[in-house]
Amino acid sequence: MALDSGRQLKLGAILAGVGSDQTSWLDPDLKGDASIDIDWYIENARLAEAAKFDLVFLVDSPFITPDTAPHFLNRLEPLTLLSALAVSTSKIGLVGTLTTSYWEPYNVARQFASLDNISHGRAGWNVVTTGLEGASRNYGREEHIDHAVRYRRAKEFVEVVQGLWDSYEDDAFPRDKAAKVFLDKSKQHVLNHKGEFFSVAGPLAISRSKQGQPVIFQAGVSDEGRGLAAQIADGTYAGVDTFDEAQVYYADIKTRAAALGRNPDHISLLPGIAPIIADTDEEAFAIAAAQRGALDLDKLLVQLGRAFGYHDFRKYPLDEPFPDVSNLSLNSYKGRAERIVRVTTDENLTLREAAYRFGNPKEDFVGSAETVADAIEKWFVGKAADGFIYRVTRPRDFALFRERVVPILQARGLFRTEYEHDTLRGHLGLPVPENRFAQARKALLAAE
Repeated sequence: MALDSGRQLKLGAILAGVGSDQTSWLDPDLKGDASIDIDWYIENARLAEAAKFDLVFLVDSPFITPDTAPHFLNRLEPLTLLSALAVSTSKIGLVGTLTTSYWEPYNVARQFASLDNISHGRAGWNVVTTGLEGASRNYGREEHIDHAVRYRRAKEFVEVVQGLWDSYEDDAFPRDKAAKVFLDKSKQHVLNHKGEFFSVAGPLAISRSKQGQPVIFQAGVSDEGRGLAAQIADGTYAGVDTFDEAQVYYADIKTRAAALGRNPDHISLLPGIAPIIADTDEEAFAIAAAQRGALDLDKLLVQLGRAFGYHDFRKYPLDEPFPDVSNLSLNSYKGRAERIVRVTTDENLTLREAAYRFGNPKEDFVGSAETVADAIEKWFVGKAADGFIYRVTRPRDFALFRERVVPILQARGLFRTEYEHDTLRGHLGLPVPENRFAQARKALLAAE
């Protein structure tokens, strides 16, 4: 398969502390409090930067239960953490998750604009609508916002935030001490947004960074999620498990974006992976088998239920067909839940089989460094992905990926050997968006 001219593989690193799986926290080389240890994050962000990764990525959710995975039970808030990483690194992008369902646009605009300035143009926002229904009770609501409403709200939320980010034109501050002019008042702009969900006047009290605006990520796989990604996203972090599924998802997002008049090359599709790497394929498969054997079925059932708002699958017979969940609202992680229902039906899986099917790593990424690199190349060249976001937990695993897999990708001309840019937009091949008010001014002048 030939590589498209100019297309470059992108790599991100999810800093997942003690892990979002069952067993990573047991690794003797992993700090037991990694998820709240700033030194652990700084060390791994610097390791990712030394390997020329495009970005580090922080997932987040405002709801937990006693059965929640170890990393999610006790972790640092993303924007606070990324601000510390911004002054501990110099090139790598910094992407954090904040929900549009339970925040306000002005606050989010201010936080990410601050991170973007602190990092000199390396910030990215992973836009989520919050899947877990229990989150509503942490924000004074008895019921979770309906799925379709969450996505309408998210679209307007992002529009407001991006409008606020343009409050100042890039040359709004002459800071002319001789003339005693700090601000050119004609280049400060109010937003005066009034919509279905928000009324926001503006302006935001912070100027744009060198990359113009933070990069927007989005992670939806439902129809509404895909539609939102096509409209607003510069990058997606999507839950697809097989090469064939990933190709379909990839083509769908790119087609939707093009239909909206967007350049589909300006959306990077980056699935998450957690490769198992060893000296030989046989050794890697043995490690994978051992990890599967160590899995606690009870915990797998809890994990399976998370997509359904932590529905308790432990009450059903294990070796009968996957239970009928048509009575559930699917108002949590709707796309993930719909996929589980579809796959279990198509493959006629029992509940036990479904728990293991959705609790294991992608099989394509188990093997020697060469085998894993082959899989990455296959997905990239075959347009199932534009790159990947690697889950960082076990120190040895991350070292094997950086020290063995990445050099193979570099030798094949798929991945950079040096940074060519120092902003996240630069890494991802995205243009700097022109300030909307400056653009309108130019259009007006051109029409005169």
